[in-house]
Amino acid sequence: MTNPATTTQQGGAIPAQPGPREVTAVTDGMIPGLGSSVEFGPGQASGGVIPGAGPSGKPGSRPTVKLREAGPDDPPRYAPEWLELREPADAAARAHDLLDPLRIRLANLPGRSGVVIHDLGCGTGSMGRWLAPRLDGAQHWVLHDRDPYLLHFAAVASPRSAADGSRVSVETRRGDIARLTPDALQGASLVTASALLDVLTREEIGTFAAACAGAGCPALLTLSVAGRVELTPSHPLDAELTQAFNDHQRRDGLLGPDAVTAAAEAFSEHGATVRLHPSPWRLGPEQAALTEQWLRGWVGAAVEERPELRAEADVYLTKRLAELAAGDLRVTVHHVDLLALSRPVDGAS
Repeated sequence: MTNPATTTQQGGAIPAQPGPREVTAVTDGMIPGLGSSVEFGPGQASGGVIPGAGPSGKPGSRPTVKLREAGPDDPPRYAPEWLELREPADAAARAHDLLDPLRIRLANLPGRSGVVIHDLGCGTGSMGRWLAPRLDGAQHWVLHDRDPYLLHFAAVASPRSAADGSRVSVETRRGDIARLTPDALQGASLVTASALLDVLTREEIGTFAAACAGAGCPALLTLSVAGRVELTPSHPLDAELTQAFNDHQRRDGLLGPDAVTAAAEAFSEHGATVRLHPSPWRLGPEQAALTEQWLRGWVGAAVEERPELRAEADVYLTKRLAELAAGDLRVTVHHVDLLALSRPVDGAS
């Protein structure tokens, strides 16, 4: 397995707000050139919602990863603060039951001393921090994201070692992950992504599945929204807000809660064996900060979709935040994890 010059061996906690010079010091050749003119936005947007946790204040923009060409003024889709806040809940939710069949596939790769894992839309690298220590053997992670700032966080906080103590190395690539081709995945042992499928169109999911099938590599795609939430105690407006939020997720041709089904169909059409497993967030008093940000964003997106709900939703949000502060609110946000085992192209079993 190659060890490219772009590899970094640093690891550890996500650092506090680095400056541009720190970014160029530790990440790959796509990051230098940011320069001192780069501006990193504040951690909080108006209304107390972390960017990425709720609807953007810009008309026509979305509170999700943007996979298409963006203008120079387009902000990062997810703030590091939001990704850091949700990371423990993500780690607790991901489906461990999908790891054994994945380990079996990776163990049967022929003639390799390690695996190459492409992490698409990596954000701050939480998928690598969760998965790398759960897999044996040397690993080289290729981290993809459009946002050079997030790529910095992912590189410096990457894990150093695998489950058996083997070396883990990292490189970063900045680019549009919606345009994947089999050539881009040449030599890949695995493709991973987290909270990605629901911000793709049906065409993009088809392209993604075709690229994985063409490269003969499996895909582990976690934490796709399922379109269902459960709040305890219940409230008469829960169902209406859920529907409005789901409609918001489907704007501009994105699949939102329909994405997992579409992805399972697309991978199956390319001959992959597909396994699905629930991966819900279960939020209680211990996750109050995350619950507050999620709740504000969830209600805000619903109101953005259906402005006529604003008056009722304001009262609803005030009540829910009071329940949260009192320790009385429980929330289950349903997600689904998908493992697609594409047919190998190199004789692996």
